[in-house]
Amino acid sequence: MGERVPVPFGLSNDPPGPRPSPNGDDASHESSEEAGPPHATFSDHEVHATEDATLGGYFKVHERPPAFEGLDGQPYSVSIEVERTPDLIHPFVGYLVFPRWAETGLGIVGHLETPTLWEGTTRAEVVEQIGETPLLRVKALLDEAIRRAREDVSPT
Repeated sequence: MGERVPVPFGLSNDPPGPRPSPNGDDASHESSEEAGPPHATFSDHEVHATEDATLGGYFKVHERPPAFEGLDGQPYSVSIEVERTPDLIHPFVGYLVFPRWAETGLGIVGHLETPTLWEGTTRAEVVEQIGETPLLRVKALLDEAIRRAREDVSPT
């Protein structure tokens, strides 16, 4: 089995608490390694071998964007953005936008963006590149965007 890695809260659709037995029976088992968020851990295989472990896979399986809790404790979702550029070699670029939701979930109260991270010759090519991004990387990009935003408003 692969190395166990921490999974940030918001990456799993599973409710907190014990997970079903791997035998498929109804018996649940708990251990400190299998406790629910915010300290849930899963093996590399459990995280990376699932169909929804990438951004594109998540959209395909769940027909909605994934949700994350940012390092600021706020709820975010993610959207894929692709724009045309005047660059003839790479006329399309892509980046992520992270809408920040009200804590009640009743509306968007702000957003953060990544810099341009992907480029390609077609919109579909860029969307495919972005879709291959693991959710763990998407979460890291969100946290980087939060840090950048904090730096932008910090007094110097």
